[in-house]
Order: sequence, then structure tokens, then C-alpha cells
Amino acid sequence: MNPAYGGAVVLTLKLAGLTTLILLLLGTPLAWWLARTRSWVKLPIGALVALPLVLPPTVLGFYLLVALGPHGPLGQLTQSLGLGLLPFTFSGLVLGSVIYSMPFVLQPLQNAFEAIGEQPLEAAATLRASPLDTFIHVVLPLARPGYLSAAVMGFAHTVGEFGVVLMIGGNIPDSTRVLSVQIYDHVEALEYTQAHWLAGGMLLFSFAALLALYALNPGGQRQGAAQR
Repeated sequence: MNPAYGGAVVLTLKLAGLTTLILLLLGTPLAWWLARTRSWVKLPIGALVALPLVLPPTVLGFYLLVALGPHGPLGQLTQSLGLGLLPFTFSGLVLGSVIYSMPFVLQPLQNAFEAIGEQPLEAAATLRASPLDTFIHVVLPLARPGYLSAAVMGFAHTVGEFGVVLMIGGNIPDSTRVLSVQIYDHVEALEYTQAHWLAGGMLLFSFAALLALYALNPGGQRQGAAQR
């Protein structure tokens, strides 16, 4: 691998890992609520978090750029908190990636929670287990396949994203230039050999990630298909 790509590789893996961790932490309570609630707001909230599945990435990136800009509501908030502006920073990439990859983590978790059913929860209640104990010792082990699918899908999807990161992060070496943007640079410069190397590597990574998911969790095929 060209040493010049090291920064892009490290940045991409760092972004994907941090995004996946944040999504698992945020997605767990939200997916549990969506799986259990009968409130009428379940449908609009579910549609809202699933919006990135159908919304063009450049559209999402554009509105994030506006909202996080100096005159946007989120930009004014971050400035008032002393955080500065997030566009064209790694923190901005993380925020955009969390929003864009949310449904790829949330839906496998929600499907796993819904598949558990009521019987294990009722059995735990009869043993006087607290809600927290029930979730930790009953729900989480039963939902393990869903967590595996969520982690792999969230990580792989973040590695491959392009439109959102380009819109909100730009193309700053060692700061916001991830692998997908590096490929775009090569294509724009008609450097197809370098683009082939990077694109082929990402293709192999994507295939390996899905192959590992299907091998370790056969049910992941059905959950992964649900994202499409």
C-alpha cells in the first residue's frame, strides 16, 4: 500500500470505529423503546431515523452543513458552548456519520429485540429480576446476533460512505480525507490505477465483512437484507 494512504486508512478506521461505538450506545435504548412501545409516535420516529436509507447522502450532508454552519441553529449552539464550528472537522464527520449510519445499526437491534418476545421477560419478572437485571442478563444475550449484525453493518457502511463526508468534511489531508474521498481524488485526476487499488481494497473489505457476518450469524443475512 502506498504510504501516502496511511493517513486516509487510519482516519477511516477511526471514524468507523467511533461511529459504530456511539451508535451501539445510542441505538440500544432507542431500539428497545421502538421494539416495546405502542405509542403513536413510534411510526414517525421510526421513519425519521430510517430516512438516510432513502435520502440522497448529498442532501443529508447539505442540510447538516447548513445546520452546523455559523448561521445554523446547531452551529450557533456549538459556538455558544465554546466548541467552535463542526463543518470540515473530524468531529463534524463523526456527527454526520452517526446520523447517516443510524438505521444500519438501529434496525438489526430493533429486529433482535422484537424477536425475543414476551416469554423470557415474563419468566424473569416471576423471578423478581429488576428491569435492568432482565435487560443485562436476559435481553442482551438473546440479542447477541442483532448486535453482531449491527456492529458489522454500521462499521462497514461508515467505511464506505462518501456523499455525507465530502459535504460536511471536505477534503483535508489527515483531518477529513477518508478513503472514499481519496478514491474520488484519484478519479478526478484520471489516476485510475491508484483508484483501482483503493476501490478494490474496499470491495474486498466489504465482501469479507459480510462473509464474516454470515458465517458467524446466519440470521444476519435476513437482518442485513432488511437494511436494503
